Amino acid sequence: MTDTSRMETDTRERPGTGQAGLGAALVATGLTKVFRDPWTLRSKTAVEDVSLTVERGETFGLLGPNGAGKTTTLKLLLGLLRPTAGRAWLLGEPAGSPGSRVGVGYLPESPYFSDRLTAREFLTFSGQLAGLAQGEARRLGGHWLERLGLAARADTQLRKFSKGMLQRVGLAHALLGDPELVFLDEPMSGLDPLGRREVRDLILECQERGVTVVFSSHILPDVELLCERVAVLAHGRVARMGPLDELLETGEHGSEVVARGPQPLLLPPRLAGVTHEVHGRRVVLRATTAAALGELLAYLPGAGYEVESVTPARRSLESVVLEVAAASGEAAVAARAPGSGRRERQRRAG
Repeated sequence: MTDTSRMETDTRERPGTGQAGLGAALVATGLTKVFRDPWTLRSKTAVEDVSLTVERGETFGLLGPNGAGKTTTLKLLLGLLRPTAGRAWLLGEPAGSPGSRVGVGYLPESPYFSDRLTAREFLTFSGQLAGLAQGEARRLGGHWLERLGLAARADTQLRKFSKGMLQRVGLAHALLGDPELVFLDEPMSGLDPLGRREVRDLILECQERGVTVVFSSHILPDVELLCERVAVLAHGRVARMGPLDELLETGEHGSEVVARGPQPLLLPPRLAGVTHEVHGRRVVLRATTAAALGELLAYLPGAGYEVESVTPARRSLESVVLEVAAASGEAAVAARAPGSGRRERQRRAG
């Protein structure tokens, strides 16, 4: 088993530094975390042999059902938990060392702040702890409060904030020092649609500035929009990892047609291979061959249907996560993830 003390003291190997400081923002090799109950002495492996590399300026998604090990993995990368085995580096520094925390921002899944402080006081105090002068910390805190729509509540005690408002304060805290690398654990949690859009815009701004972002989320459409690569965890192990486009490639062929017209839809025998689902006056049809698609598009107008869209068949990220969960015996948990099922049906209905 690896001597974990090396993670904090060994600086001879610093992956990602390279020429002119360029290279990977994050490197992890063989990260493993075993929790042992002090009373029963029973062990549970939360993360096992996780290895990954995130390049500078990349936006990387960490996905998986509840309990898959996402939060534990983030804490190991940040050095907030000591690994049972494996090593990690942030911006070329060993995870857990003081140097690895310079230039890094972090939003935990359930942030907790001293609720007697106002939002402005909390961010000013946080900035000073990070080495900023009081005036600069106050200025930057005010900037992020305004950017996140909290300027009017800047002098309100945090105890009076809703969960979504506290989440925004946590985001301001994570971005306060203009970090090079940001970890966001469920950043959309507790946010309304407007708040989610603001967070998406913030992450896109980070991309434009070359900031590296690593985040976990159950809001899979946001992950599809923002991430270049993702890793899907199951039972603490990396089940799938790679560029998003590659993970969403499918062996299926054909197209999806959305049309509006009278119900029920009666397809002629020559279109027996075309499947369809009815959503009110809309119908979603799937043709598996180009020939079937041509016949379908020729048939629908004469049957009184208006074709609204024709799109190539493509997997969703949700289907990839559900597939991994099913293979690992976690399908029931994944199916209860926010928005699963209904969102996919709505997407197909256009």
